Amino acid sequence: MSTLPDPDAEFERRASTLLLDVLIRAALVLALAMLCYQVFSPFLSLMTWAVILAVTLYPLHQSVAARLGGRQGWAATLLVLLGIVVVIVPTAALMSSLGDSVQRLIHDVQNNTLKVPPPRASVAQWPLVGERVLAFWTKAHADLPALVQSMQPKIGNLASAALGFVAGIGGGLLKFLASLAIAGIMMAFGDGGARAIRAIFERVQGKSGADLVDLSTATIRAVAKGVLGVAFLQAIIVGICLLIAGIPWAGVLAVIVLVLGIAQVPALIATLPAIAYLWVSGNYGTGAAILYTVLLVVSGMADNVLKPLMLGRGVDAPMPVILLGALGGMAAAGILGMFVGATLLALGYQLFTGWVATSPEAPQVHTGRTE
Repeated sequence: MSTLPDPDAEFERRASTLLLDVLIRAALVLALAMLCYQVFSPFLSLMTWAVILAVTLYPLHQSVAARLGGRQGWAATLLVLLGIVVVIVPTAALMSSLGDSVQRLIHDVQNNTLKVPPPRASVAQWPLVGERVLAFWTKAHADLPALVQSMQPKIGNLASAALGFVAGIGGGLLKFLASLAIAGIMMAFGDGGARAIRAIFERVQGKSGADLVDLSTATIRAVAKGVLGVAFLQAIIVGICLLIAGIPWAGVLAVIVLVLGIAQVPALIATLPAIAYLWVSGNYGTGAAILYTVLLVVSGMADNVLKPLMLGRGVDAPMPVILLGALGGMAAAGILGMFVGATLLALGYQLFTGWVATSPEAPQVHTGRTE
């Protein structure tokens, strides 16, 4: 008498075999993805910033290409060369000034040639910290070498960190140059790249993939031009004016202006101390001091002109999101990560709020548009 196979056992065997096949395939795909990420990770911030630049500059690239008879490659090359002249050269000058200032300070501290002016008596009236600041300042004025010796090895570690920061800015500048060149290649083949990105989004998201592409593109351009671009250009303008006026630590003040610009804080906060230095240092005549004061005031208010030129509307992301992205990106990937982090975090915020808004039962979400 023949025994019929158990249907439940046969089903369980086939299901376990199928599940094992799926798990093995998933493990192989995961292993391949991890290996690819490990190979690509050193270039992640560089390539991400190249994509952001390409997306941001593509409308300008198309306009230039139309005037050159549709020559996409020539238009991309022209934009890359223009970016080197307008952005890289002034930034390199400011970073050189920053490096010289840091090295000069370290040299003066090590050789006991740094002089600290005496404090004013009004310092003691500062709330909470006035007496401590006055005591520290008085000791630095009276016997700076002893103060430096008492603060070792903290000053040594601080000097190493400062030099590392300057070196990191130099490395970020080289990465920016490489990203600009890669962005030029992407723009030269922009039509094919745009179709590929749209196809990927539609494959992942379905019919709403095209809307997601449009939202991502609009967010990247808004943040890159309306926040980062304005802050970067204003930092360069202020830095050049500081160099022309001969203000010490021009590179440091330019970096401060950059951070203030990303936080949407007026750059006059950084230029007002420079203006005060013009009048109290005694190194400038009245005419020169007036001229440089006007120059620094105008450069500190340049964002009021740059914002309408570079962006006609606000950025649909709260400013704390952009600032946290910039600071976190800088901590993770240096000066270039500042720009990448701000853009990516704003993009993630927009995609998340857009996903929440697609729910029919979701309440109206306020995006926190900043002007």
